[in-house]
Amino acid sequence: MRSITLVLLCTLVTLPVAAQARDSVVPDLAALLARPRSELVPLLERWATDRQALGRRYTVDYSPQRRARFRSFHAAWHDSLAALPFERLTRPAQVDWLLLDNRLRHELALLDREERLATEMAPVLPFAATLFDLLETRRRLVRPDPAMAARQLEAMTASLAAARTAMATPANRPTRVVALRAAEAVADLRREFQGWLRFYQGYDAEMTWWIAEPAKRFDEALVGWRRYLREQLVGAKEGEDEPIVGDPIGADGLAEELRAEMIAYTPAELIALAEREYAGLVVEARRAAREMGFGDDWKAAAERVKDDFAPVGTQALAVRDMAREAITWVETRDLVTVPPLAKEIWRMEMMSAEQQKVSPFFLGGEVILVSSPTDGMTDAEKRMTLRANNLHGSRATVQHELIPGHHLQGFAAARNGTARGIFGTPFYTEGWALWWELHLWDLGFPLTPENRMGMLFWRMHRAARIIFSLRFHLGEWTPEQCIDFLVDAVGHERASATGEVRRSFNGTYSPLYQAGYLLGGMQLRSVFGELVTEGRMSERAFHDAVLEVGPMPIAMVRALLDPRVPLTRDGAPAWRFAP
Repeated sequence: MRSITLVLLCTLVTLPVAAQARDSVVPDLAALLARPRSELVPLLERWATDRQALGRRYTVDYSPQRRARFRSFHAAWHDSLAALPFERLTRPAQVDWLLLDNRLRHELALLDREERLATEMAPVLPFAATLFDLLETRRRLVRPDPAMAARQLEAMTASLAAARTAMATPANRPTRVVALRAAEAVADLRREFQGWLRFYQGYDAEMTWWIAEPAKRFDEALVGWRRYLREQLVGAKEGEDEPIVGDPIGADGLAEELRAEMIAYTPAELIALAEREYAGLVVEARRAAREMGFGDDWKAAAERVKDDFAPVGTQALAVRDMAREAITWVETRDLVTVPPLAKEIWRMEMMSAEQQKVSPFFLGGEVILVSSPTDGMTDAEKRMTLRANNLHGSRATVQHELIPGHHLQGFAAARNGTARGIFGTPFYTEGWALWWELHLWDLGFPLTPENRMGMLFWRMHRAARIIFSLRFHLGEWTPEQCIDFLVDAVGHERASATGEVRRSFNGTYSPLYQAGYLLGGMQLRSVFGELVTEGRMSERAFHDAVLEVGPMPIAMVRALLDPRVPLTRDGAPAWRFAP
């Protein structure tokens, strides 16, 4: 009887709490239903859905069949979109029209770029054309002639042996960039080949009899060829850290990427902007250094700040407290709406030692990944991690990753304008979080000169990212020069600088991703000045509106928020956002 009474009492006590939690996350349903919606949303949803469907059918990267199908798909959509009466659309729909038109043109340009890359790799992938045909024949459910398939497998194996003989002559060897790209293509093609083999072997007796041994030899040849490319031509040794090679896209490639981002600047102009921003940050760093007693020696002051880190084992607690501080800070100043559910659901995980080689600092969103020493690190590695993630630098990073940064942004994106997710760009995604670093600085978020030095480290880092990433893609700097620059100009630990450059060029980031942080923040700073500083919007209304419109180039965010910006079907206006 006593246990039943206890259950009833617990139920009575918890019901009001549950009801309160439920009420705190239920939106104004009437307002939600009344929210205006672009009439082009069904088009965006259909294009995205059909593109994903084709992606599931045409899975073989670099295959001419895949390129041809996607080229016809995007071209047909582009022609149909052009036939719509742009002038009769509402302003949100005009923005969506421009966004989709821009995306379609960029997709076609990327297919042209892929074709050029495939041509560069052709001598290193002599078997590819035959394998592409075999894979596509299976996809079309056409049974190959078993004896012919066996001969094709033997021919592909022989082509790799001939290519290795040719590579004995240095003049026939590809560059490290092409070799690494080809090695990754070989890995993808081997996976596709194994899928082809599974479809027939053991199910088709005649095919199995003919192809079993030739397929085994070809598979072994692929494994050996990838190893040869990586070890002999790239210099990637088993068990060692991946060498930083990258794949520069050149001046023409950068020009296309900037056009797709609706940025009316040349790479040289953006580098000059970053250098000017960096010079101003050095002035601020010297001011903070003087207050810390280091005179103008800001690098010595920055080194001192690095030694102020959380005691070993307490980094997670420090991050927790910094997250709560940032939330309180923006809420008490009414800077942006922070939904209760957004505060309730964010979580924390620890980053593995292997992951920290690529991402030496925090990563975040709904889940913040904390970079902290692990028991598998050497003492030197542990100290580098502690210093790289010191308390003052982390104070800027935590709000960047959680609230008001990426977590709040992702929370809003999942609920507002979800059809525009196809227009995601680092200038919006990273620019939003970086804008808060700029804005919180102006509002006095750093309380001490050490706090300022910690924030300045990151702002210098963002300026440096523009410089080193663009110079790398222009072919002006090597990865080693990029690492040296981060160590010298920003004050990175060398291990952290190496991880940053590896992350920039060996991963899957787009060529302008690293530039998107500060440049996106500068773009939002310009729009803020036009709308908030001029008194046309409140801070909270501005920030809520930027979150509500969804991901897109900042030029289009500006067009949605400011009706004074002219819109025509010719594309985004040439916006010069830097003073």
